[in-house]
Amino acid sequence: MRFVFIALLSYFILAGCVGANAGASTATATANQPNIPAPVGVKRDLPAAAARAPVSERGLEAVIGKDSAALIRLFGEPRLNVQEANGRKLQFVGAACVLDIYLYPEGAGGTEIATHIDGRRRDGAEVDRAACVNALIKR
Repeated sequence: MRFVFIALLSYFILAGCVGANAGASTATATANQPNIPAPVGVKRDLPAAAARAPVSERGLEAVIGKDSAALIRLFGEPRLNVQEANGRKLQFVGAACVLDIYLYPEGAGGTEIATHIDGRRRDGAEVDRAACVNALIKR
């Protein structure tokens, strides 16, 4: 019985030492990291500067920055026209691909303009967004 008591006591003493060392190394590691602020909630309203995201691919300039009327003139009637909490999603579909265009207000109370584009083939496979835009433009 005495052996069991000593073994348990040794176990708890060693466990306490390991736990104390683990906490110390965590504190040291945290102290060496730069002071990075904790993330906050997603901001719903986009400022005008953020609404005009840079165009990263050639061929998207026909869409980015355009309002819904201009997009409908370019592609025809959308398959979907969904009003979201802070913007709108227009979806255009053709034989080649499906194009989702996201529009958000330009500034406070401004006109909704296209700020982001997603494109995919009808089977869901990735497609070049600029090629999709060119394939869907009404000729």
